[in-house]
Amino acid sequence: MKFVSARELRNRPGVLRTLARNDDVVVTANGKPVAMLLGITQDDLEDTAHAVRQARAQLALSRMRKHAALRGTDRMSAAALNAEIRAARRRRAR
Repeated sequence: MKFVSARELRNRPGVLRTLARNDDVVVTANGKPVAMLLGITQDDLEDTAHAVRQARAQLALSRMRKHAALRGTDRMSAAALNAEIRAARRRRAR
């Protein structure tokens, strides 16, 4: 995995094509990652996009499960969960 600053991309945009052919590229701003670029071909665009969306969904689910375990809500009964959902919807409707 290669790291490239946003400034370098702005000053030398051609470097991206070269780097992305060989490896994944992480774009940084102020030293922090802000984007990840994956080298792809026209033939695998849809499959790659699907895989990335699926991986993001899995990460979101893992984070939700972790937070639920930390708060103890992972042990709630279905009835208690449904009551919480109804209460939240009532509050949102106001």
